[in-house]
Amino acid sequence: MIELRSFNSLGGANHGWLNAKHHFSFADYYDPARTSWGNLRVWNDDIIAPQTGFPPHPHRDMEIITYVREGAITHQDNLGNKGRTEAGDVQVMSAGTGITHSEYNMEDVATKIFQIWIVPTQRGDKPSWGARPFPKGERAGQFVVLASGYDNDDDALPIRTDARIVAATLKAGETAEYPLGKDRRGYLVPAIGAVQIDDVRVNTRDGAAIKDVDVLKVTALEDTEIVLVDAA
Repeated sequence: MIELRSFNSLGGANHGWLNAKHHFSFADYYDPARTSWGNLRVWNDDIIAPQTGFPPHPHRDMEIITYVREGAITHQDNLGNKGRTEAGDVQVMSAGTGITHSEYNMEDVATKIFQIWIVPTQRGDKPSWGARPFPKGERAGQFVVLASGYDNDDDALPIRTDARIVAATLKAGETAEYPLGKDRRGYLVPAIGAVQIDDVRVNTRDGAAIKDVDVLKVTALEDTEIVLVDAA
């Protein structure tokens, strides 16, 4: 089963400095049919104006993954972590018992991100933050794991939940497969380009909610960059 959620159907708000689209109910946007997808709770598509951003604010008991599509995001938190994550890279924050952080676009161009929240397996763990580059060449023509809750995904950033975040870059006409499993749920968004899953076309920044699929097959209709959450 594949449910297409077109970009134009997403909730959201334009705050001037922030133009946000929400794949799931978030802030003032509420849709009872779009509150979560398994343990995936939030997928926000944010465009942050230059030299602006989110001032310090708290989180707790949530796994927060930020995938930078264009530009860069600068993170700082009350644990002393600080880092700049560039396009194509990913950062992970395990909020645990509580963390206060800021995220700013310190660049001279707009920064575009996907921010993904996944409910943790257990509450009350120590908070943490990490980031790493994932050169797009490594995911050319295939899915690679960016963040994972499983010990055997050695190269991935760790998250404390039953989920994976994977990504692929495909040339037009290429097909990539991912062993999702019929007991799992997938949520896929093309950062650029368009793909086809079965007979469903998924355009740039559309969402595809996927379940009851053993092996997910994705064919690029255009040169594309896709992000997929494999959720419990």
